[in-house]
Amino acid sequence: MSAHPTDTAQQTGALARRPVTITRLQEKKALGEPIVMVTAYDYPSATVVDDAGVDLVLVGDSAAMVVLGYPNTTPVSMDEMVMLSGAVRRGLKTPMLIGDMPFGSYEASNEQAINNAQRFIKEAGCDAVKLERGGASAERAKAIVDSGIPVMGHIGLTPQSAVQLGGFRAQGRTAARAQAVIEEALQLQDAGCFAIVLEAVPSELTAALMPLLDIPAIGIGAGPSADGQVLVYHDLLGIWQGRPAKFVRQYEQVREAMVRGVEAYASEVRNRSYPGPEHEYEMSPDEARQLITWTGELKSKLGK
Repeated sequence: MSAHPTDTAQQTGALARRPVTITRLQEKKALGEPIVMVTAYDYPSATVVDDAGVDLVLVGDSAAMVVLGYPNTTPVSMDEMVMLSGAVRRGLKTPMLIGDMPFGSYEASNEQAINNAQRFIKEAGCDAVKLERGGASAERAKAIVDSGIPVMGHIGLTPQSAVQLGGFRAQGRTAARAQAVIEEALQLQDAGCFAIVLEAVPSELTAALMPLLDIPAIGIGAGPSADGQVLVYHDLLGIWQGRPAKFVRQYEQVREAMVRGVEAYASEVRNRSYPGPEHEYEMSPDEARQLITWTGELKSKLGK
């Protein structure tokens, strides 16, 4: 039997897509090929971004707010992050999977950082981990890298320390602060990070930083000069009900369609138009008669 044309095209596309590795990311940087990263949190979203052909998938600690309903990122635990990362792993074939180390999982010591990074690899099947900030975090990053686990850094707006940074706002908007952000990036590069995320920083800062980096920089609200871009799945599809950040472009309004669908379902249940005959299972007439006879006898016994 010949394959359906669509099936053939899908198979050809799957064969053409190689698993994304650190070497492949370096190749893309060298060739000037933009890197596509999406933050996703569960099996269904993983299958979507995999089919869409993205390069990197981050299970971000933003899951605390977007999926688990916490007021900010700090309450999410290692157990929760490992569980979510494992679900995403089961939905991916070719993108590299990165687990976001939550607040409190790496700050205390190098040993703590290594042990928790190992959980992402061993229990969830991640390819790498991500942690925030330079400074002491660069030391933690080096320890994790030296243990054999790839690390992605994260500078600029770092949600785990948003209170210290004055809230969820752009960073590096003065020359002095921009210099500090660039120094953090170089610390993380020197620590052995294979890539960094630049979040909510001026485009001028990113442009100044790029010639200093040998590793890919993935921007989120960092302008067009970065080697790639990342957005949260729920933001770019319009699923998250909160107000989107300035840097978010919503490519669909999926939440509106979801609400309409559930409203239509509720309406049909209430007016009894759902379920219809096409949704029913049936017994043979003889089996149905036997059941009616038996329930009739049972009702009599029960005095109904």
